[in-house]
Amino acid sequence: MTLDEFNRWSPDEARDALLACAHVDRWAEEVAAGRPYATVEDAVEAALTTADPWTDDEVDSALARHPRIGERAEGEAADASMSRSEQAGVDTSDDDVTRRLAEGNRAYEQRFGHVFLVRAAGRSAEEILEQLTERLGNDAETERANAARNLREIAALRLKGMLTA
Repeated sequence: MTLDEFNRWSPDEARDALLACAHVDRWAEEVAAGRPYATVEDAVEAALTTADPWTDDEVDSALARHPRIGERAEGEAADASMSRSEQAGVDTSDDDVTRRLAEGNRAYEQRFGHVFLVRAAGRSAEEILEQLTERLGNDAETERANAARNLREIAALRLKGMLTA
């Protein structure tokens, strides 16, 4: 889709497309309501500004749509397709990496109560494991802020990709 197409869509169509970037109703509605955008960069900036801050409930809503790192998102929904693309660089053919990711994901979820989230696009499995190990040492407040920041980064990357496809 192009920026011009996005700008011409109905509010509901734009909102639905934005929900694939981050499943946060208020955010999608506000970004859609801000149209028309002059440039893709303007749309991405509006998305980032509107997402900062997200409430705890909004972070939970967005996190619920993300699979564990190293696990493929199921289904044909746009957000599942985006997630598979983002995690394409995570090599799960290495049994040791797969095991360490699974163990780290379990430990993280037990400690923080939600999936470990990191912007996977452009990162290797080793880089992601390093982030996971490091972030397991965080307190809950710090980690909540990290999750929200990563969700914003992912939403911005998804929106930019969607508008330049």
